[in-house]
Amino acid sequence: MKMPEAPMVVCGEDRGNERDREALEFIENVTKNADEVQSQVLSAILRRNADTEYLTRYGLDGRSDRETFKKCLPVITYEDLEPEIHRIANGDTSPILSAHPVSEFLTSSGTSAGERKLMPTIQEELERRTLLYSLLMPVMNQYVQGLDKGKGMYFLFIKSEAKTPGGLLARPVLTSYYKSRYFKERPYDPYNVYTSPNETILCPDSYQSMYSQLLCGLFQNNEVLRVGAVFASGFIRAIRFLEEHWRELCLDIKTGTLNKEITDPSVREAVLKFLTPNPDLAELIRSECSSGSWQGIITRLWPNTKYIDVIVTGTMAQYIPTLNFYSGGLPLVCTMYASSECYFGLNLRPLSKPSEVSYTLLPNMAYFEFLPVRRNEDFSTDLPGSLNEQEQEEVVELVDVKLGQEYELVVTTYAGLYRYRVGDVLRVTGFKNLAPQFHFVCRKNVVLSIDSDKTDEAELQKAVEYSLKHLEPFGSKLIEYTSYADTSTIP
Repeated sequence: MKMPEAPMVVCGEDRGNERDREALEFIENVTKNADEVQSQVLSAILRRNADTEYLTRYGLDGRSDRETFKKCLPVITYEDLEPEIHRIANGDTSPILSAHPVSEFLTSSGTSAGERKLMPTIQEELERRTLLYSLLMPVMNQYVQGLDKGKGMYFLFIKSEAKTPGGLLARPVLTSYYKSRYFKERPYDPYNVYTSPNETILCPDSYQSMYSQLLCGLFQNNEVLRVGAVFASGFIRAIRFLEEHWRELCLDIKTGTLNKEITDPSVREAVLKFLTPNPDLAELIRSECSSGSWQGIITRLWPNTKYIDVIVTGTMAQYIPTLNFYSGGLPLVCTMYASSECYFGLNLRPLSKPSEVSYTLLPNMAYFEFLPVRRNEDFSTDLPGSLNEQEQEEVVELVDVKLGQEYELVVTTYAGLYRYRVGDVLRVTGFKNLAPQFHFVCRKNVVLSIDSDKTDEAELQKAVEYSLKHLEPFGSKLIEYTSYADTSTIP
């Protein structure tokens, strides 16, 4: 079987329906032929990287079949790869993990081990990420009509980057994408027009970036059909920024000028290109922001908004009540599942409730395996650091996972991660054709551990939600929470 071809890039309005049809057809093809696609992906990865030091060490000898792959290569963690990663970071350009040159390192958040991880990537991975982004709107258009008639107000930011001793950039995956030509030179697509000019997104000063993006979003308020950020916390940060700075923003809109605190020349030029005096809009914003209550402020300022596009799964679920308060109950949409290691898949039912969100893993993105997760008597997850021979044999293929079972995700990528444990615990909720759909449960090893009692992040979230019921009679609401293991008393 030939690998299903990715949908073509859209250039113009008249191809909208054809673009959607091609994208949905692509999803249908890769999920119907999930096992064949996975076999082709693994074979392609192993053949191209056959002469790398890592695969040679484990005796693959150019073979690219699954049986040999699983027999020869161990399931590994980041700690197992650290010596190789340090060599690459320090300037070793020999083919250690990948036959293709490592173009940069993508930095993880460090949520699991407390330290930032460096994930090697190659240039062509940007194409795979762009492919996944291109599938989001065709899926969304099945559920929400007319999204090509307006704009998206998304708060997108770059973060600081560093260089390794060998001169490779090390930065977050989204910073890498926003700075790439795939984002900066993206073709016009009526379904993906943002209120924020590129210059405001690429501004390294977080204050100037946030201020100018909010200003642009407010100035185009009636054109906004959807709002969002990457994470729920980022979107709420934008609303709180508005609470603090609406007076200055109103003045800029009233006079058609830009606050002197915005000093970045490219940002000033981009914003002043279209900013003109609009006293009526300034008065509307002033009236709404000074009315006392900010409940439903999103639909009061952006009245045509159809949904909020943010990640509200995992620990981000704590922000759902706040988002509901500010939005008046707009749908909360989680569109895709990705990490610094790999982009995995997307949500084919984007209007489902946050608690019911499931992601379909696309078999063409990487080679996926799954390590069964066992729950202990106290319901904590049992995830050993290193696997013995029997545990290695329990790892299952993408199409062999069982409904209702929890697994830790294991990936093999084009960039040179082989049988790598991502650290995400997923529960199988269903299937799209032969491709499984997963609910994100939690990160492994993110626990409060006191004596022998372990509480993972999913259990902590449930405990906080339960506790909130006791606060409701007092008119209190949760802003956010953190956790701390208090061992000063026993129990």
